[in-house]
Amino acid sequence: MILYGLNPDTEMKLQKKHPREVDVFREAMSGVRQLKPANRLEPHHAKPEPIPRQLHLDEKLVLQELLNTVDVPFDLESGEELLYLRPGHSPHLVRKLRRGRFSVADTLDLHHLSEPVAREVLVKFLGDSTRGGLGCVRVIHGKGLRSRSVPKLKLMTQLILRKHPSVIAFASCRPVNGGTGAVDILLTAKATTAP
Repeated sequence: MILYGLNPDTEMKLQKKHPREVDVFREAMSGVRQLKPANRLEPHHAKPEPIPRQLHLDEKLVLQELLNTVDVPFDLESGEELLYLRPGHSPHLVRKLRRGRFSVADTLDLHHLSEPVAREVLVKFLGDSTRGGLGCVRVIHGKGLRSRSVPKLKLMTQLILRKHPSVIAFASCRPVNGGTGAVDILLTAKATTAP
């Protein structure tokens, strides 16, 4: 008779607790030899792909912050030209952007969209552009000539661009490209945006 996997430690513990039962067990197992587990296969479970849960939560939080209309400061400049450079970047970038020196990879037109819809479309466009590795994009927001009080789409665009983590700089376009009714945006190379 062959016994597989007899653990000497367990046998010693049993001996301390119940010496009589161990003797009976040894007598019953006389002539049994222990098998070596040389050809034994260890169970191997494929590890699942890691899910960056915190990254997804952070991106959703950024999206919610960008879509939040409660904190819209209407004291933002709504003057003719939009101009912004994120702190820590060279002013040379915004000068080049204003002069149209960057090649525009994609364009989004927000005309005829309501403000909530335009906000969602703009955030998605910025995220897709960053993930796609686009360096410079253009958003046409209009001049707000039909707005009753303030150019809503223009202000909303400015607010989102200032908050968005992928935006390095933005500037109103040259007159030939839409003037103050459009804005060129310089994006980072990293995918740090909302889905």
